[in-house]
Order: sequence, then C-alpha cells, then structure tokens
Amino acid sequence: MKKRMRKYLVMVMALTFSAAMLAGPALKEAAAQEKYPSRAIEYIVPWGPGGGADQLARKSGVLLEKVLNVPFPVIDVPGATGGTGITKLLAAPADGQSIAVYIADSHAVLATSPASWKMTDIMPVARLMLGPSFLFVAENSRFKSWADFEKEAKAKPGTLKVATLGFGSVDDITLTFLESKGVKVIQVPYSKPSERYVSVLGTHVDALYEQAGDVRQYITGKQIKPIVVFGSQRFPAFKDVPCSKELGYDIGLPQFRAIIAKAGTDPKKIKVLSDAFGKVAATPEFKAFLEEQYATADSFMNHEECTKFILSELDSMKKTWGAKKK
Repeated sequence: MKKRMRKYLVMVMALTFSAAMLAGPALKEAAAQEKYPSRAIEYIVPWGPGGGADQLARKSGVLLEKVLNVPFPVIDVPGATGGTGITKLLAAPADGQSIAVYIADSHAVLATSPASWKMTDIMPVARLMLGPSFLFVAENSRFKSWADFEKEAKAKPGTLKVATLGFGSVDDITLTFLESKGVKVIQVPYSKPSERYVSVLGTHVDALYEQAGDVRQYITGKQIKPIVVFGSQRFPAFKDVPCSKELGYDIGLPQFRAIIAKAGTDPKKIKVLSDAFGKVAATPEFKAFLEEQYATADSFMNHEECTKFILSELDSMKKTWGAKKK
C-alpha cells in the first residue's frame, strides 16, 4: 500500500512539474504583454532627414530610451506634407508600438485640402515644441526690411518667390492670407528640408518661410536674417524684427511639433508615453534643445492638453483658410 502511494505521489509531482514547465512560457508571455513597453517602439518622422522634426525625434528618442528602457528607432518617411509617414503609422496596429511626429504643417492639410487621414484616426500623445515662424532673406539680399519686401510684392505681384514646405501647409495658409491683403508671392515648395534651407542663399528664391531653430546655423553664420515674425508679439531673440500683427497682418499659426499614436491605442499606453515625454521635457538636455530651436519654454503639453490645443488650432486654421477664399 505504501509503495503504491509513493508511486502515486511521484506521478503527481511529475505531472505537476510538466504542467508548470508547459505553462511557464505562457505565463512569461502574459507578463510581457502586461508590461508596456517591453520592446522597441518605432518612431516615425513624416519628413526628410536633417529637418526640425527629424532633429526633435532623434533628440527625444535618445532621452526616451533612458526613461522607458526600450529603443526608439527613428524612421524618416517623407512625402505629401507628412501624409506618407502618417499613412505608415495608420497601417500599423493600434498597439502603441509605433508613434509619429505630427507638426502644424501636416495638421493644416486637414483644413486646406482632402487628407489621407482624419482627426479621428490619430491620438495626440504630447506636444513637445511650440514656436513662431519667420520670413527670412539672405544677408546680402536687396530687401533690408519687411517694408522693402512688402513694397516690391505689392508693386510687382506674383514675381517674388518664397520657399515653403508645401501646398496646404501652414506656410501656404499664411502666404495666401498675405495675398488676400495685397502681398502676392509665388510659393516654391521643397519637400527636402536641406534644399529648402539653402534655397534662399542663392538665386532660387527671394525669401524663406521657416522656423528659426531649423535654420539656426545660417542665422548664427550671418547668412540669413528674419524680416518678420508671424504672430501678435515680437520674439525675444529677435527683438528688432517686427511681428505681423503690428504691421497690420493679424496672422500667427505657430509651428508646433507633437507626437501621435494610432486611434484605438489603449489609453493606459498613451498615458505611459505622455508621462515619459513629460519626463523628457523636464530634462536639462531637452530644455537646452528647446532654447537652441528658439522654441517657447512652455512648449510641453501632456495628452489631454495637447488634444485640446490641436483641436483649437484646427479651428483657427479652417477660419483663416476660409476667410482668405472669400
């Protein structure tokens, strides 16, 4: 009887051990699924390498890796004013394993033309940068001020060329608004940031619509200079440069750079990402980056704040675009 009992116990223990061995991988997989993130997150930049969005992703990606302990490989997917990269994001599962840089120029497409995505397709995660846009001319340009540029643009409508990011962008909204006020120029779109930045240095265009941080090296190198900042107030770093509102042009539409995920992503994962970006934004390294980029110190917004901001900006864009078409 004792021998039978001993054999029975041995059999039970063997079966229990086998079951545990079989269940082990499943339990580990379940634990891995509960933890987020547990593997690399794809960081999509819907623009070419070297531009402001690319710089932002690479700077924040390195800092994010320290916060979340997973890699954030940056992938540049330029085209269609950001539409190609956003399409790539939306083609991926809504699992939080892909995020993308979302800027004001892409957002503007929703207000100006048919887009390949809708607001309901994306989920704002955080806003990382906010700053005004400028009109730059070469240091040796015949235009010494906005007054010079404005005078010629009105005297010879449609002859001055301005380099822009693309049609349907914030650049487009702003310049077509100016056209409605008599300042008519020709837009010359450049999809590659590097080509757009240097276009104003030669004879390709007369001016460049851009954010100061993206062309900092050309500003500090005394190659280009701003002649107007778009908004309701002057920018501290360029206190002698007039703002558009004081010149009679009430147009601002600041450039923002935010992070989005695909709609339908678990809100808990969105919060993890939003909180992580908040920690990144609070680091001395990122604050120094914002200063180098001529961005505002209050650039960061979490998921909830960013969502409200983006919806508000879309309303402003639609109103401005609609007014210029009347």
